[in-house]
Amino acid sequence: MSKLTRQVAVLAVSVATAAVLVACGGRDEPAAAPVSAASGPTSVPVPDAAASAGKPALTVSVVVPQRSDWSRTLSANGSIAPWQESIVSAEQGGYRLAEVLVNVGDRVKRGQVLARMAVDTVQVELAATRAALAETEATLAEAQANAERARQLQTTGAISAQQINQYITAEKTARARLQAQRARLQSDELRLRKTTITAPDDGVISARLATVGAVAGNGQELFRLIRGGRLEWRAEVTAAELSQIRTGMQAELQLPDGSTTAGRVRMVAPTVDPQTRNGLVYVDLTAAQAGASAAVRAGMFARGEFALGSTPALTLPQAAVALRDGFQYAFALESEAAPGLWRVKQAKLQLGRRLADRVEVTGGLAPDARVVAQGVGFLTDGDLVRVVDGTPAAAAAPARPASR
Repeated sequence: MSKLTRQVAVLAVSVATAAVLVACGGRDEPAAAPVSAASGPTSVPVPDAAASAGKPALTVSVVVPQRSDWSRTLSANGSIAPWQESIVSAEQGGYRLAEVLVNVGDRVKRGQVLARMAVDTVQVELAATRAALAETEATLAEAQANAERARQLQTTGAISAQQINQYITAEKTARARLQAQRARLQSDELRLRKTTITAPDDGVISARLATVGAVAGNGQELFRLIRGGRLEWRAEVTAAELSQIRTGMQAELQLPDGSTTAGRVRMVAPTVDPQTRNGLVYVDLTAAQAGASAAVRAGMFARGEFALGSTPALTLPQAAVALRDGFQYAFALESEAAPGLWRVKQAKLQLGRRLADRVEVTGGLAPDARVVAQGVGFLTDGDLVRVVDGTPAAAAAPARPASR
């Protein structure tokens, strides 16, 4: 091939290439591929609902408030005290205590000897009184004989009427002196008996002031006795709560060592303290006796509860309640954002009684609300949660917290 022929061929190829490039560059986008009529309409991609709802803050289980009968109680504080105390005193003074037979904590019976005084002086005085009585009896016998003879001679005129009256008067005087001596003898015998100090009732000795060798004064306290060993709880309640308590109600006390004891309301005070505005409720501790158990002692401070009966209660687990800023909250399912994903609504609760791990809801939540059971401390109002409990979330309509 000649040189001129080769140059013409190269020029033709270059022109063709340039034409192709110009043709392709004039188009904005590549030509669409032909669509077969048999292939049908083209499907458009749909975004995932769970992905569009967002990521859940927590995976939770839910519970529904339960309604059950709970016992209604009234709490109170008070001291344990003796039901009644007897003060055993010396009924006569000036005698030395020769013997003390009991001590604090001893249980005694009515009439049991507690102490004895020295009786030497009393016995000497008693012997003198008996001798004087014998003398008075002899004087009376002589006066009676003289008076009888004077009466017999009254009609004969052997003695004057004045002498007869003297004999009769002497008889009466001697009889009166005899009665006085007998009364003095009884007094001395009573003084002798009172030198023996005895228990006025069954009970427990709670205090002892008697000391061997001491001279007891008249009316001086020697012992203090808890009558019958009975103890009572004197509970203090407010004036508003006082009207809820009735005689015969059951009460249960929590003792300082952690044990409990039962009681029964014996009496409700008819007055209220004007300073504290509190009233006293007297509770007999039927199973507690003074000195019988170290768990119950007079003077202890105890907390207790009065059983006021049973009432219906709407309850939640304690774990379903969150404490924030001094208020109690629960999180109820509000609306379903996607299958298994729910928005939660924070509900401010009003709580009442507590029993074990459950708490009573008195307001702020609908009875059919579905509430997050655990992990509520990690949630805030409007969070998205994934529900994993066995009950389908869509089976019930969304429950919103009740308005306050």
